Amino acid sequence: MGKRMLPMLCIAVALGCGVSKDEFAAQRRDAQQNLMKYQHETEISDALAKKLVHVEQQNTALQQQLGEATATSAKLEEEKGALEARSAQYQQLASALQSQISSGQVEISELRGKMTVKLKDRILFSSASASLNKEGKAALDAVAEAFKDLKGKNVVVAGYTDDVPIGSRSGFMDNWALSTARAVNVVRYLQTKGVSPEVLGAAGFAEYRPLVPNDSAPNRSQNRRIEIALMAADYTPPVVDVPK
Repeated sequence: MGKRMLPMLCIAVALGCGVSKDEFAAQRRDAQQNLMKYQHETEISDALAKKLVHVEQQNTALQQQLGEATATSAKLEEEKGALEARSAQYQQLASALQSQISSGQVEISELRGKMTVKLKDRILFSSASASLNKEGKAALDAVAEAFKDLKGKNVVVAGYTDDVPIGSRSGFMDNWALSTARAVNVVRYLQTKGVSPEVLGAAGFAEYRPLVPNDSAPNRSQNRRIEIALMAADYTPPVVDVPK
């Protein structure tokens, strides 16, 4: 409304001042040109304002993408560092236990971030005994050296037996007691060699977690073992509801 009134106002002012027809026409043209110029400049200003808003939106989106990319990069670096640390521990342990690995007494595996050292029972204990022998202590010394400076990890030692019932002369009630005692003694030995007790744990599974069927002497030998697993510190064991 204001823009349309501008030429009329100019005409009124011109007539009131007693200008000639030509002068009036010239002033009218000037007023129209000024109005068109004003409208054009307004359109340009509006377009620039919209473009500025669009640029600011793009800048915000780019800043968000940059933040996400930075976070992703930091996470990848963290994962890379953790992977390199696990690899270093694996290489250190594999090198220290090379002779035992070559003889088939020890196996090392790494799967989904969990490193496991598997030791056959005969390298650690005499038959039906939970007392560590000299050869077993030598193997555990290498394990302790690799694990003693651990942070943010847990070391869980698990004992397993075959399904042959244990004799009464052994001093153990059954394979539950034997497998648990063996695991606890390994944990205690690792602690004496510098592994923090805060990262250590022990469990006994008796004959109920066999690797292979207990149908031959070689198979039963495989099932009699100690497994030392390195896992994340936030690992939570499953909870089983026991009916009352």
